[in-house]
Amino acid sequence: MMAGGITALLFAMLAMGMPVAFSLAVAGSTGLYLIGGLDVLAGVITTAPLSTAGAYELISVPMFILMAEFVILSGVADNLFKAAATWVGRTPGGLAMATAIAGAGFGAISGSSTASAATLSSTTMPAMLKQGYDPSLAAGVVAISGTLAMLIPPSIALVLYGIIADVSIGQLLIGGVIPGILVTLTIMATVWVLVLLDPARAPAGTAYTFGQKVRSLKVVGPMLLLFMAVTGVIYTGIATPTEASGLGAFGAFLLAVRAGKVNRATLIHALTRAAHAACMIIMIVVCAKIFGYFLTLTQSTQAIVGWVGSLEVSRWLILAIILFGYLVLGCLMDQIAILILTVPIVLPLIKVLGFDPVWFGVIIIVVAEVGLITPPVGLNVFVVSRYAKRPLGEIFAGVWPHVFSHVLLLVVLVAFPSIILWLPAQMAP
Repeated sequence: MMAGGITALLFAMLAMGMPVAFSLAVAGSTGLYLIGGLDVLAGVITTAPLSTAGAYELISVPMFILMAEFVILSGVADNLFKAAATWVGRTPGGLAMATAIAGAGFGAISGSSTASAATLSSTTMPAMLKQGYDPSLAAGVVAISGTLAMLIPPSIALVLYGIIADVSIGQLLIGGVIPGILVTLTIMATVWVLVLLDPARAPAGTAYTFGQKVRSLKVVGPMLLLFMAVTGVIYTGIATPTEASGLGAFGAFLLAVRAGKVNRATLIHALTRAAHAACMIIMIVVCAKIFGYFLTLTQSTQAIVGWVGSLEVSRWLILAIILFGYLVLGCLMDQIAILILTVPIVLPLIKVLGFDPVWFGVIIIVVAEVGLITPPVGLNVFVVSRYAKRPLGEIFAGVWPHVFSHVLLLVVLVAFPSIILWLPAQMAP
């Protein structure tokens, strides 16, 4: 009963607009005080922040965020889009497909979905509109392509899931590679179907010679080197994810230097933005630890696991209900907040049902991608609207086909777990 009341208090504060971190801290502290008084509350508050923020794995969060800022500064996303457009731009809908490829490439060296959506909005959207693309189709593909950074390593969301769930971050990041490729292909296939149904929505682009196509690949080299500096060293076991995040941040800094974009003002701006984002995430993680202590003392998680375990229904039905719940929450809340609030409760249940926690981590990130483009929150839609200066209704209309195709791919990933788990199983011990 107490756990239910405190959880209701938490969601009430979130509904009133209180920041996620403060809502978790206030709700958790209230519950701890009701359970054990001031002594218990003081004991948790004096130990939880230091022990949580001092975790070695958490260093990768600010490093990957800094990496994203330097990648944005380097302007590599514009070059990636131009290279992709050279290869597929002649195809009807080719610029939209090139946007998906650029989103995947940017995600492979960034890790921030909002940063990816903002960058693609200012680079690929004007090109599509200039060529005569339907604004709704163009905006929709930009919004969904931005979500690829959540899944393709280095993914900040997967790192946070690994920290919360105490699961190998390296396996999670590598596990996102094949699903990330499949999501990219799904976006491109969705564009192809939409243009096939209505060719006027996306006219054919400029044709290029084979020599021009080959020369366009020179911009891909630095990106591949940076990708190998992060994902490659994790896969081969040369470096831990935390060490790889440092390599990635330094490599992205070198990209920005090579592009001639680094000066005192831009460096301070990138460092400040990275510090703000990292402090926000780490603050949420610290405050979630306080709320987690409350749940532990009330044994709420154990009670839920015991109750679900006693149900005589298929584990696949329970999984479907859990994923549907994530879809609903994704329409209403920030994805990082959802992970931090739900994973400590849901993961023990997933383990009892016999599902792999690495597989589940990748699955809920795919679900989170859908949440980033669905109303009423749809964070990526708001980002695209702001940077592309297009109405929200137009963008939401453009993302619905991608929502349906994403759900179909989600069904495939759930039905065939080996798609996610095969690559992590090949990693160096």
